[in-house]
Amino acid sequence: MQPRYKRVLLKLSGEALAGDGKTNISPDVLNYMSAEIKRLLAHGVQVAIVLGGGNIWRGGPAIKAGMEPPQAHYMGMLATIINALALQDALERNGMQTRAMTAIKMDEVAESYIRRRAVRHMEKGRVVILAAGTGNPYFTTDSGAALRAAELDADVILMAKNRVDGVYSADPRTNPTATKFDHITYFDALTRGLTIMDSTALTFCMDNNLPIIVFSLDTPGNLERIVLGEQVGTLISNASTEAPATSA
Repeated sequence: MQPRYKRVLLKLSGEALAGDGKTNISPDVLNYMSAEIKRLLAHGVQVAIVLGGGNIWRGGPAIKAGMEPPQAHYMGMLATIINALALQDALERNGMQTRAMTAIKMDEVAESYIRRRAVRHMEKGRVVILAAGTGNPYFTTDSGAALRAAELDADVILMAKNRVDGVYSADPRTNPTATKFDHITYFDALTRGLTIMDSTALTFCMDNNLPIIVFSLDTPGNLERIVLGEQVGTLISNASTEAPATSA
């Protein structure tokens, strides 16, 4: 079966890598994610990954305690690089070729991000792991994911979530009446104040017509089902209606 999406950008939160929270980075989660990503490569899908760093560093509390915001943000960028190196190791141990690329120079451990070089790596079948967000303070890794998806001409942004399988009208973990959306427009998501990604990133996706699929990381095979065109999670796009995907 031919994949519906040929080039994808996968956004992974730092918290996702922590698994049950007993360690900052769970070896079990790294191996699980490696197996999921390898299934995409088997279909010829080109993969870029943007990582968060919240499992290692959360800047908010430090800023409230008096730390200069740019300093806290740069520390967060360093946390994403630690996560990138951990994921790179897991992917390569599972037989995949990778390149880690950073938005701030760190030549001894990773390549500096150059758009055309990143595209070439993906064309050669390498998984490109993008760290340090945009390289600028005040911008989240969600904004970094949106920016890189546009630069790399990704077909879709895949937002992996823990313990939730899509976008809901309210938090389903605390509100039993919350309803799940199979599809929602960027505008509706923004006006409803739904916490999919920060508003800067979501507006960027809307302006650049970048579709987003929010899905559960917890279900094995979800990534593969999405790229093959099955209805998984929630699609966010500009269109008020979308051509139906194959049912899961």
